[in-house]
Amino acid sequence: MATGSQPASGVWVAVAAVAAVVVVGLLLVVALVDLESGDRIASVVGAAVGVLGLAVSVFALTRPASDPAVAGSRSVQAGGNIGRAVTGDNVRVTDPAPHVASGPAGQGPGANDTAVPGERGVSAGGSIGEAITGDGTRQQ
Repeated sequence: MATGSQPASGVWVAVAAVAAVVVVGLLLVVALVDLESGDRIASVVGAAVGVLGLAVSVFALTRPASDPAVAGSRSVQAGGNIGRAVTGDNVRVTDPAPHVASGPAGQGPGANDTAVPGERGVSAGGSIGEAITGDGTRQQ
């Protein structure tokens, strides 16, 4: 199964198959066609591959960044704001989650961290209203 940062293996198989067909086709052109026609065909194929490479690089540079990997078991991480994060066992919470002012993510403390600091850690690109990380705590 594919993850957010890696394409599915089927995509790699398709790319490899297309590349193999192009290589075999170019070898056939070299062997069966005169040099002048082969030169023109190779120029067109080279230009097409260059344009495709440019399109892939523009796509990779403009797509939104994925959340960094969470380090530590039972950790919570978000690119924006978190109202309440609970990572403990047997926690009873009876009051509503704190209100977190909405604002642009990526400006709060820890906005540039690449991973949560450890087990049951909480990290956000914006604000964190409340983080409950202990076991058996009771909030009222």
